[in-house]
Amino acid sequence: MEFRNLGRSGLKISEIAYGNWLTHGSSVEEDAAHACVHAALDEGVTTFDTADVYAQTRAEEVLGRALKGQRREGLEIFTKVFWPTGPGMNDRGLSRKHIVESINGSLRRLGTDYVDLYQAHRFDHETPLEETLRAFDDLVRQGKVLYVGVSEWRAEEIERALKIADEMGLDRIVSNQPQYSMLWRVIEEEIVPLCESEGVGQIVWSPIGQGVLTGKYLPGRPLPEGSRATDAKGGADMISRYMNDDLLTRVQELKPIADELGLSMAQLAIAWTLQNPNVSAAIVGASRPEQVADNARAAGVKLDADVMKRIDGVLGPVVIRDPAKTESPARRP
Repeated sequence: MEFRNLGRSGLKISEIAYGNWLTHGSSVEEDAAHACVHAALDEGVTTFDTADVYAQTRAEEVLGRALKGQRREGLEIFTKVFWPTGPGMNDRGLSRKHIVESINGSLRRLGTDYVDLYQAHRFDHETPLEETLRAFDDLVRQGKVLYVGVSEWRAEEIERALKIADEMGLDRIVSNQPQYSMLWRVIEEEIVPLCESEGVGQIVWSPIGQGVLTGKYLPGRPLPEGSRATDAKGGADMISRYMNDDLLTRVQELKPIADELGLSMAQLAIAWTLQNPNVSAAIVGASRPEQVADNARAAGVKLDADVMKRIDGVLGPVVIRDPAKTESPARRP
């Protein structure tokens, strides 16, 4: 395993982070979830990402139990706040009330006294940014949170948060967690240049394009049984944007490149994201331990400029680049 600084902070995290969206507490039984976490630990993964909303808070509970008995100082545990975790009007968003109540719930479920990184899971248009940032800063001062970050914020939102933090003397955000892959590159035009200059690192999710970049979905063929594309509770809506024959045919053309490099297609896809110097880690999820082991071995892989150019040539017009695709709901859900 290789390690990188989280943005310009002093925190070192594993290049491969283990995430449990869509798996723990929902589509994967607890024994299998524990096996995947321990496979990640065996591969040298120390960074684990979750959120209060995953599986209606159950994902945090499963991860907490899976990590029980591990040396806490040797782990980096990340979670998030924003999406609804209850029926009340204040069980969502980034108000001081919800942030304070949410971190207390997350710490209880995770079985820890603090989280290494607490992330605003979307931008809250209904709460003053000053209120959100002050609440985060208070949690840092209380020792419940060590670093703060955001997820799926636009460049202008990140820029505003950094400016306000500097003006108010608050802890700055050190990270952003966006979707990023060979197919989904919406952060490259605006977010990455800003974050590079401001010392904010990317912790990217879905580096294998919801599984499409593994090559298991074949053009003109039925969807594999039990795959994410067939699971109404496991991300079928998100993966549907990739389910067209042109895109799937182009993905199959990446296989010779992976073969030449001695990589699986998943490893090639994950390694591709790690070539971006602004990326601090790539988050992988899994339903089986062998998937974790395969994905983790993308750490440290170097792709030369010719390989990167060949990948661009294969994928061409199917790559999604529009910065406007990064968005938060106009009102709290």
